[in-house]
Amino acid sequence: MVYVTRALVDVLLDLASDADPNDVTTGVSITPASELEGADGLPEAMPVFTDFFLPDPGNAVNAVFGVDLSTPARQAQGRFISHPVGELEVTRRDDLAEIVFVAVPPWEVDDGSFAAFDRSGKRQPLEIVDASPPGQSLTD
Repeated sequence: MVYVTRALVDVLLDLASDADPNDVTTGVSITPASELEGADGLPEAMPVFTDFFLPDPGNAVNAVFGVDLSTPARQAQGRFISHPVGELEVTRRDDLAEIVFVAVPPWEVDDGSFAAFDRSGKRQPLEIVDASPPGQSLTD
């Protein structure tokens, strides 16, 4: 089972919708359930996808080679990829990670526009949780 917060799904779908007809690819990271507010019922060590890294569409190196040089590899345990024209699946052109989230139009989670896959492209069971990371500030 792959767990992701509703807030992260909403933000990723908004990014995809705003970028349409272009695609979006960005890293996503996890937080242990024990550090989340509202993750009752999940084991404390369960990883939950909670955060994303702002995509940089203007970086030609990223666009050409499919490598996100701005995000340290250890900080992104997954990838988000939008397919404005395509199927809800992992393709050979996608940047892969342990978990890959894919979205397609109409960019609504309730319409089956969002799914999780493993690096081989096999769809994974997905649960969207109404939990949030603890409040953070720029002065921390």
